Amino acid sequence: MEITVSGRKTTVTDALRARVDEKIASALKVFDIDPMTADVVLRYEKNPANPQPAIVEVTVRARGSVIRVAEHGVDMYAAIDSAADKVTRQLRKFKTKVIDNRQQGASAAEVAPVEHVEDLADLLIPEEEDDLLVREKVIDITPMTEEQALIQTDLLGHDFYVFENATTGLINVVYHRKNGGYGIIKPKIETLDE
Repeated sequence: MEITVSGRKTTVTDALRARVDEKIASALKVFDIDPMTADVVLRYEKNPANPQPAIVEVTVRARGSVIRVAEHGVDMYAAIDSAADKVTRQLRKFKTKVIDNRQQGASAAEVAPVEHVEDLADLLIPEEEDDLLVREKVIDITPMTEEQALIQTDLLGHDFYVFENATTGLINVVYHRKNGGYGIIKPKIETLDE
């Protein structure tokens, strides 16, 4: 298992690197499969009003799936510990879903790869620019079941996920509902009678 540690506008000391190797590596042992890689980005938020300026972002790639975690802390060590705990929970959730899929006849390899988004804030449009197209995102659409799309939504921590329905071949969107649960958006197909 490979762990890459980098700092964004901050220096990664040997002590920080050792803490990441210790904590994140032990978190990844929950679901020890090959290939599995982890990218860890350490950064500080410069807002003096923020009581938790240290941010650790962990992106785990396992068998074509992406698990992303971002945690804040009062210092970098606390943020690393929080991120490791959350990675452990997410990997346990992923492992449970993979086992459930195997029992239902699907394999972990059938969970489709997802393009990584560096920061979800990049997808948001500031209010003063709400009428301007400020970003275009191109994604690979892979056929998958609705259940696999829900798994990807949970693993990425996104509010929605766009996918090709393996049953119908049409583009669908699953999303988290504000009052709980999930919703799915499907296109209406009109047939032309001749």
